Order: sequence, then structure tokens, then C-alpha cells
Amino acid sequence: MIRSLYTAATGMAAQQLDQDVVANNLANVNTVGFKKSRADFMDLMYQILTKSGSETSQGNQLPVGIEIGMGAKPMSTQKIFTQGDYQQTGNQFDWAIEKEGFFQFDNNGTTVYSRAGNLKINKDGAVVNSEGLLLTPAISVPQGTVSFRIDPGGTWTAMDQSGQSLATGRLQLATFVNPAGLSSVGRNLYDKTVSSGEPITGNPGENGIGTINQHYLEMSNVSVIDEMVRMIVGQRAYEINSKSIQTADNMLSIINNLKR
Repeated sequence: MIRSLYTAATGMAAQQLDQDVVANNLANVNTVGFKKSRADFMDLMYQILTKSGSETSQGNQLPVGIEIGMGAKPMSTQKIFTQGDYQQTGNQFDWAIEKEGFFQFDNNGTTVYSRAGNLKINKDGAVVNSEGLLLTPAISVPQGTVSFRIDPGGTWTAMDQSGQSLATGRLQLATFVNPAGLSSVGRNLYDKTVSSGEPITGNPGENGIGTINQHYLEMSNVSVIDEMVRMIVGQRAYEINSKSIQTADNMLSIINNLKR
């Protein structure tokens, strides 16, 4: 009977973590470039009372045994890198990546990665993210630039008032064999890990790398309806696990009251 108390408690702890993940997804429903997470769970070890295939006293072989599970535990929180919706802004420094790829930024000598393309220009004319991290390879917008264009292949051109080119270059994006293995460091940034593998850099539109859409932003891929359903399912699962604890407690109470 005590076993069921601890087993149900693991279920409550697992569902509580699932609600934490859902809450973070909903909190970032309007965060540019945000990718939703999903909590994955695994069952715990089993107590084997009778092994499958063992022989009975009559010499027969049992087709199935008796195995009692010990509950559940969180296994991972996986980022889901499906495409978010596009929002047209008209801003020439709002860029959305279509399909695979990450923007690269210099974070004090370390390269970090992001899907958020709401870029700005700092006082030196360099293209940076909202936190001021430099886009790499660096893009410098010269003085006198009136129009800035970047095509789907990443080739950018800064032009003056007469339409003459002042500077040009090409943006590169990074991809990963296992993007779900990236480490979320907050601030719309990811860092590479052993699980993600090394970044593969290249030109947009080549070798499976996505293209650039200027004047657009990729919004969060969180579906409020899906998250609300997950919240309801998690709440009911949490509730039913608590009912298991109450039931086990009531059965223990009955045992305690057998002798009066």
C-alpha cells in the first residue's frame, strides 16, 4: 500500500513539471522566434514479483509475470523547431528565416544562435540584435544609407538616395544536425552542445539552409489552443494522481481501524 503512495507522488511531480513547461510556452506566445518546448516522460523501474516464463509447481510455464511499476519521471524537455507564423512589419531590418537555419551573434567572443530576426543598427552602423550583440559575419551599414535590401539568398546591399550601392556583402546562417540538442540560454539565444553537434554554416538557400524574408518576423510557434488542452490534460492527470494518494490513505485508514 505504501508503494502506491510514492508511485502516485512521482506522477504528481511529473505533471507539475509539465505544467511548468506549458506555462513557459504560454508566457512566450508573442516572443519573436521563440520555439515551444515539450516535456517527455519515462516510466521508472519495475518490481518483479513473478518473472515471465518461470515454471509453476506443476511444471507449467507462466505466459506472463507480475511486474509493478514505481511511477514516472521527467526524461527531457525538447525544443520543437517547427516554423512559426510570419508577421509583416515593413521594417527593413526585420528578417525572417524560412525553413532551417539560425542567425549567428558574437557574445563576447562566443558565437550564439537565434531565430529572432528583429535586428537593429548601433551607433557605429553595425547590425545587432535587441541586446546589442553583433551579427556575424558582421554587416556594417555606411553613413548616407537610405535603403537597405537583402535578398532570399542573403546578399545585402546598402544604397544611397540616388540608388547607388554604398556597400554589399552576403549573410551566412548556421544549421545543426540536432537543433533540439541546443542549450537555451535565454534572451532568444541558443548555444551549441555536444548533443547538437558543431554548427554547419553556409549561404541561405544552399545545401538545405533556409532563405531570408526581409520585412517579416517569425513569431512564436506556440499554439494557445494546444497549450490550453495540454494544461487541462495535465491538471486532470495531477488531480487523478492525488486521488490515488487519497485512496491509498483511505485503505490504510481502514487497515488501522480493523482492531478497535
